[in-house]
Amino acid sequence: FVRKILVENAGGPAILDEYKEHGKLTDSARRHLVNIVVAHITDKEGCVPSKETKTRCAWGVVPLFPSLKDPYSRTGYEHFYDPKSNQGYISWRLKTVSRQSKHHGGHHSKKDARASGTSDSEGSGGPTAYRETCNHLELQLEGDQCKKAISFMNHCAEKDLIFEKMKATFKHRQLLIHDAAKSNTVLSVFPRFLDTKGLILQDFDVQFGTETASRLLEQWDSLKPKIIAEARTLTSTLHLTDLLSDAQGNSQDEGSDWQGWDSDMSSILLLAYLLPPSPGARNKSTKIRFREAMDHIVQFHK
Repeated sequence: FVRKILVENAGGPAILDEYKEHGKLTDSARRHLVNIVVAHITDKEGCVPSKETKTRCAWGVVPLFPSLKDPYSRTGYEHFYDPKSNQGYISWRLKTVSRQSKHHGGHHSKKDARASGTSDSEGSGGPTAYRETCNHLELQLEGDQCKKAISFMNHCAEKDLIFEKMKATFKHRQLLIHDAAKSNTVLSVFPRFLDTKGLILQDFDVQFGTETASRLLEQWDSLKPKIIAEARTLTSTLHLTDLLSDAQGNSQDEGSDWQGWDSDMSSILLLAYLLPPSPGARNKSTKIRFREAMDHIVQFHK
């Protein structure tokens, strides 16, 4: 598979010849090899190829270039692509290609955002930034039909119908989010977010795609202990101690007014202590303490 890709693309035969002559590849040749492979799979599947395709490419490199095998890994090709962590040369190159693609199309996206009446943040990200949805939405309700669907959901007890109507009103919800005067009404207009598990994940999946939506979960088991370990090195405060206790799954003292989060959510909140403030923050923005910021977080009770 990889040999065929190299033979059919410019620069590929030279890489094969170099290995045949020297029995190894230079770093620049290895990078060129990855670039050719990634260019091929993005041409076939876009910037988000399947995990199977990436694994197949990584697996195909080692038999073709045995000196590139990693003797310390389980299969020998994880440094090209590790399906468990979604890391490796192939993943890193795909991210670079994706960033370059977004950069070249950035002006067009912002222009479209202004034309459609949606707002774009002064920065390049955040909840108010304009983004194209990764998944195609066949049916989106508007006007009276949208209002009827929202009213129906608020009184519906069937979970499947709630999910169906929520997906059909996704674009209306995005308009609310991008409207500064209405963004704080999302949970009152769509209260089923508060009592129906999975709706937030569905919206995230529609917006960013399945692979992106599942990426944090795929890496969470290895990431969570690192977050807790780093948080332990910080200057201790009562609130930080409570979060650490929850993150480690320890029960709270009875009588405490701290409601507590589950272990995973507490670990995510610990990131707020670890991540430095953005250097691009606007001077006019009001700074509040982390504990005060948490008062604005919606806590879902199971």
